[in-house]
Amino acid sequence: MGVAIRAAGEEDRELVVALLDAAFQDDPVSRWVFPGAEHRRTTHARLMAAFTDIVLAEGRVDVTEDGTACALWLSVPDGEHADEEDVDGPAALRAEVDPENERVELIGRLTADIHPAGRAHEYLWMIGVAPEHQGQGLGTALIASVLDRCDREGLAAYLEASSARSRALYERLGFQPAGPALDLPAGPQMWPMWREPRG
Repeated sequence: MGVAIRAAGEEDRELVVALLDAAFQDDPVSRWVFPGAEHRRTTHARLMAAFTDIVLAEGRVDVTEDGTACALWLSVPDGEHADEEDVDGPAALRAEVDPENERVELIGRLTADIHPAGRAHEYLWMIGVAPEHQGQGLGTALIASVLDRCDREGLAAYLEASSARSRALYERLGFQPAGPALDLPAGPQMWPMWREPRG
């Protein structure tokens, strides 16, 4: 049985934010950015909302028709980083989301530093599946739909895996390490991963 996928619009913003918030509450990187459980519960959704707004404006958000999973993609032109045009973006994000939390800014700067430049590619910024629907293949279906297009168009794809579990999924989909792991200060690792188009 296939998974029905559609492009999300502004009317889906709250759905997407809620999905990402629920999916990433216990993610190692989210736990590092917001180390206090109560603070994460009350503030994490603001970061997910900021990410959603950026991608709705500049990229593409795909959502399953039943509203249980979503993926945020940005198209990166040849020769650019995903956020090269907005060097003050991480500081502005921190000011908007959680001004006293330097890790909100730091995560943006660190991931920008490792993002490959020089070739056009699709950047999977985030993918979230409602916790009660994880393990049902929804994330794989969301990613595969874009990777199929990448293969047809000869485009590479890039992402940063935030957990060993997600890294294993991405490897099954053809992603390979794109340099050393990013060691977050006193925190977990993130793995930059690159996928060449398949002929």
